[in-house]
Amino acid sequence: MRPTKADLEAARDRVIPDLLPPDGETLRVLFCGINPGLYSGATGLHFARPGNRFWPALHRSGFTDRLLHPSEQHLLPGYGLGITNLAPRTTARADELTEEELREGGRRLMALVERYRPAYLAVAGVTAYRTAFGRPRTAIGPQDEPFGPARLWVLPNPSGLNASWTPEKIAAEFTRLRKAAEAAKPL
Repeated sequence: MRPTKADLEAARDRVIPDLLPPDGETLRVLFCGINPGLYSGATGLHFARPGNRFWPALHRSGFTDRLLHPSEQHLLPGYGLGITNLAPRTTARADELTEEELREGGRRLMALVERYRPAYLAVAGVTAYRTAFGRPRTAIGPQDEPFGPARLWVLPNPSGLNASWTPEKIAAEFTRLRKAAEAAKPL
């Protein structure tokens, strides 16, 4: 059932738990969103808003063998994938976050990467990445510098509001990441 307007407003500032594999299991890619939207906060599911292109891109790129619904997010660790966010609290728009929240999220993200040691950290949202890590010239794609023990890839924001990236272009970038992750050897 779709959340009501009241459900969405009540979801403001909720936190959705990270989706991570059990300790010791392989984590090929840790996807990092900017922060959960109100729809995700109301459902408790990552990238849940209809029109978000994360789940279709994940499938079209070959990360998953079928299109998963956000309610099936619990299956991702079986594919060697996880999800976290730079800022944990839900908002209506990412621009409601402060620069300090994003920078603090970057520090928390480093601790997660140190603990779970993914082959790749994939940050979905170049503008938030630039703010969180003080890298104003970062472009979409693989980055030269690792992020702790992980390689780093910056992805386009899969939100339906990101009109400059078509579903095809987003899936193509996810495909590049998947191929790199399959070929990756430990750092």
